[in-house]
Amino acid sequence: MSFGPDGKRVVSGGSWDTTVRVWDSESGEQLHQMEGHSGAVSSVSFSPDGKRLVSGSHDKTVRVWDSESGEQLHQMEGHSGDVSSVSFCPDGKRVVSGSHDKTVRVWDSESGEQLHQMEGHSGEVSSVSFSPDGKRVVSGSWDTTVRVWDSESGEQRRPHFNIFSFGERDVGFMVQRCI
Repeated sequence: MSFGPDGKRVVSGGSWDTTVRVWDSESGEQLHQMEGHSGAVSSVSFSPDGKRLVSGSHDKTVRVWDSESGEQLHQMEGHSGDVSSVSFCPDGKRVVSGSHDKTVRVWDSESGEQLHQMEGHSGEVSSVSFSPDGKRVVSGSWDTTVRVWDSESGEQRRPHFNIFSFGERDVGFMVQRCI
């Protein structure tokens, strides 16, 4: 679930009905219902300008949607496991996804082309995010590590570090402190 950049809309996923929904945050009125995923939607986010949405699903796909019309713009395929986390780059030009297949992938959000596949986690990737300048990606995994990657080259930026002994599920909040 995520607010749009102006705070007037909310996007929801995380639903077993396979839909992505956009809501008016003041009235609670549903504005759009996007259909296309064939598995539960596990992660959703607005683009920084609010014009697009990204969703990740148990159907192993990442999809980009027009947030005004609800039209699907791109379907990105490549993961061999459920997609657990998705996020836009601060400039809106790229999307990052993390998956149960233990990979992190960076996609061109305007063409749908895969730019990088990052490997290094030994467990399911549960959370991903870009740094505020868009130059790095951080990923958290059930292998109890957080890894920082160069978003331009796909290379790991520094040795990984362990955060918790029970598995890191959500690094999004921690990104501001770790990078």
